[in-house]
Amino acid sequence: MFVNPDPAGWTHQLFAVAAVGSWLAALSLLALWVRDRWPHHREWSRKLVHIGTGPVVLIAWWLGIDRAIAVPAAAGVTLIAALNHRFRLLPAVEDVDRHSYGTVAYGTSFTLLLWIWWPARPDAVAAGVLVMAIGDGLAGLLGPTVPSPSWSVLGERRSLAGTATMGIAGLAALAATALLPGSQPPAAAALLLVAAAATALEQVPLLGIDNLTVPLAVAWLWTALG
Repeated sequence: MFVNPDPAGWTHQLFAVAAVGSWLAALSLLALWVRDRWPHHREWSRKLVHIGTGPVVLIAWWLGIDRAIAVPAAAGVTLIAALNHRFRLLPAVEDVDRHSYGTVAYGTSFTLLLWIWWPARPDAVAAGVLVMAIGDGLAGLLGPTVPSPSWSVLGERRSLAGTATMGIAGLAALAATALLPGSQPPAAAALLLVAAAATALEQVPLLGIDNLTVPLAVAWLWTALG
């Protein structure tokens, strides 16, 4: 199993929370550095946080963080994200020109995934989070920079390069999750269906709502097809 054999003790839980907190703190500092180093590429720091938040679920799974800690902590981070969206307390996360609730939706999806499937199916939570973190994160970086045919969906630009990146990176994230000890993945062919569904949902970006729909759909398909 990909879980610490003795996750119940409070000493261990405190250590696990400290590990997650340290990761997030380091990620925030790195995002601030990226924003200061490349001020004309403000999306870079935002996507760094988007991608870097994904492995938190693996740390939580590995260290066996208790549900009573994981769900409220995710809800608290989501509340902080909402406040940051409103007041721009951490510009490296929200300082972009377009209007989007993606960061808040991302935190909400994380909270709902934990509430529904944690700790019974941590692999489903990991699948949902990692597809969005890695697939959508890389698509957001490569889509605008790699020349390719593009189109508009609800006023948001989508491109062949970004869509292909979402599909390939999302499938890679699913395959990696399937290989983790303790994972209960769908059959290999079904992973293609899950990746295709995630890519299709990512096409509907209204106000960043894909950060909510993609993780929840992936986790549900992961359990339904597994």
